[in-house]
Amino acid sequence: MQTGTVKFFNRSKRYGFITGADGVDYFFHESGLSEGIYVKDNDKVEFEIEDGDKGKKAINISIID
Repeated sequence: MQTGTVKFFNRSKRYGFITGADGVDYFFHESGLSEGIYVKDNDKVEFEIEDGDKGKKAINISIID
């Protein structure tokens, strides 16, 4: 699992970006959030990375307490 911070999330368009601990920005879609999870800018999260159509993207995103 990778950790990072939600850089930006547009709830109406259902996508955003996470800045990983490695300094890379990862795209994510609302469908990549773990069930029942809602994120906002600056939330600390953990996630997995997979190859998407346009590069690497974050999936299985959970908030870190």
